[in-house]
Amino acid sequence: MVIERLARKVRLYRIRRAGLQIPDDCQVGGLSGWPEFGSEPYLISIGHRVAFAAKVVFITHDGGTWVFRRNEGYEGVVKYGRITIHDNCVIGYGAILLPGIEIGPNSVVAAGAVVGRSVPPNSVAAGVPARIFMTVEDYAKQALLNMPDIDRAAYRRNKRAELLRVFPRPW
Repeated sequence: MVIERLARKVRLYRIRRAGLQIPDDCQVGGLSGWPEFGSEPYLISIGHRVAFAAKVVFITHDGGTWVFRRNEGYEGVVKYGRITIHDNCVIGYGAILLPGIEIGPNSVVAAGAVVGRSVPPNSVAAGVPARIFMTVEDYAKQALLNMPDIDRAAYRRNKRAELLRVFPRPW
């Protein structure tokens, strides 16, 4: 665990040196991988208390302009844009964030969503292309209504036991 924490700090340090703006209170990646911050991390700004699942991809430029860049009048055309994620957001597993978008505060982007337009504050966006499905308040009410009856202590015990099975202690 100490080595994993150190590796995480080194990785964050390197990405920050490349220009990524990310505070220390964010939850980045997990056991199944880190987000891909792309070739221009300096175009990415992340607010406080943002959680990213694994395999999130930030695309800050559009390579499609290559198709017409040799045409007269289009020489050297490039398309890129900043990606801004405001405070207290969650970005789900495998989400793809396209150039020039903004995720408003207190928002959720569902797993697998392809976000090509900005997401307003307090919204849940899902789908391909991503659309607003509901407010975070409605999502919270729905989550509470559909919450399974579980023994939380047993859940934590079982989760820890499973982690130790997959990643046994070295001693």
